Amino acid sequence: MGEVLFSRSSGQGMSKLGPDAYPTVLTNLIAGEISSSGPAIDVLICGMAGARQGWKEAPYLDVPAELSRLALGAVTPLMSGSRLKPNILPGVCQKFSGDEDVMRGEETQLLGLSTMCPGYSGLVVMPGTHSKWVMLAGTRIERFSTSMTGELFEVLRAHSVLRHSVNGEADAEDRESGLEMGLAAGFEAPHRLTANLFKIRAGSLLSGRRPGWCTGFLSGLLIGSEIGGQRDLIGGGDIPLVGGPALSGLYARGFAMIGAGTRIVDATDATLAGLKAARQA
Repeated sequence: MGEVLFSRSSGQGMSKLGPDAYPTVLTNLIAGEISSSGPAIDVLICGMAGARQGWKEAPYLDVPAELSRLALGAVTPLMSGSRLKPNILPGVCQKFSGDEDVMRGEETQLLGLSTMCPGYSGLVVMPGTHSKWVMLAGTRIERFSTSMTGELFEVLRAHSVLRHSVNGEADAEDRESGLEMGLAAGFEAPHRLTANLFKIRAGSLLSGRRPGWCTGFLSGLLIGSEIGGQRDLIGGGDIPLVGGPALSGLYARGFAMIGAGTRIVDATDATLAGLKAARQA
């Protein structure tokens, strides 16, 4: 049950689509794999399709949130004249005063993680554009926080004064050196992040730091500051890192530098496991 028969990907997401465009995009994406006629096919969807600006808003579940009941919060947008019957899973929100937070898509990955690692309780870190630090107890999200580390990296690299230092031909050895130094600086003084960022510009001007080193230092500094600023959440045992292999690998190196063990869980595998668990429930 739950065997993957085919996969498709598309660059068309919430930032490029209006609500009325989703049915056509979905239909075209899988048109070569299913007939247009026949019995209804349930389509389970997670992520930003359920955002306010997406296909149809799926209201958030409040933390503490029981993920085994995720499918009960699904919404069903209309898709007239199609055998596809879409159901969009909800996100999860945290309404504690002064500690408000939201997630969409990660909750499905966390449900998948709970089936891949039955009984796990503790910290889960989900590297990405908006990294999530989640306290998980089996299938229950107790609380979480978001760090905009990935987005900051892209904004600083493309739109800040640092763009003059990080863009250019990058040497792998330089990047490794910069990454190590950035991670160390972030761990040691996460509160000095904004001051340490400018060392990238100054280093390129005064010490001949090349683009590879500068890019590595920027990446390491942001990741190190994220980890260092929340190291009080780190307990014993290996921390699951749910994300893409490359970025999760950088986080694993960072955690290892402060003596914390990790295990990488592929984000796609976790998503598929979560969708299967939600469907079965």
